[in-house]
Amino acid sequence: MDKTLEYYMNLPYTIELERDPEEGWFVRAKELRGCTSQGDTPEKAMAMIQDAMQAWIEVALETGIPIPEPRPAEAYSGKFVVRVPRSLHRQLAKNAEAEGVSLNQLINVVLANAVGRQTAQRPAIS
Repeated sequence: MDKTLEYYMNLPYTIELERDPEEGWFVRAKELRGCTSQGDTPEKAMAMIQDAMQAWIEVALETGIPIPEPRPAEAYSGKFVVRVPRSLHRQLAKNAEAEGVSLNQLINVVLANAVGRQTAQRPAIS
């Protein structure tokens, strides 16, 4: 099956919107390298990225450049392995014991809080 412009434009690409104090709003399609735009308002920036994505995909289709697709949500199992220094492992285990929870529960809460703070600092994307 040949994938068309319409096919790609209907995929759920990750759109990142950031406030630029000097230029208004900066927006990019994360999976489409170099596909960026900007606007005076978040709404204008979001409209502009759609035009930029269309142009990016059209050029890629015409020239045979591979077009990345968004990673499906199913690709994330909710499980990963991370190596940490022994001293950090010890601290985390002691904190979990003091809270009366498992090490996994403690790390889950710590990560969720960190991501929540980071997300709260970003402007909303509609």
